[in-house]
Amino acid sequence: MTKTWDDYMNDPRVKNESMGLRITHAMRFKVQDDIEGMSTAEEVAYFNEMGRATLLRLGITPEHLTLHDENT
Repeated sequence: MTKTWDDYMNDPRVKNESMGLRITHAMRFKVQDDIEGMSTAEEVAYFNEMGRATLLRLGITPEHLTLHDENT
């Protein structure tokens, strides 16, 4: 079963933290779950895609940026 954002926010490990820390730790746990078992190349692709998606939401055109390439 895939965890929802609410599952991460209500995780017992973060439930008693302040809201800022709850969000930070929930994001960290989600990323850890997402990349578990990935190769380095898969992790690079994952983070590049997350970066592109964030830039697009902010109205920044990602093709003008050079994202990490593990071969450089």
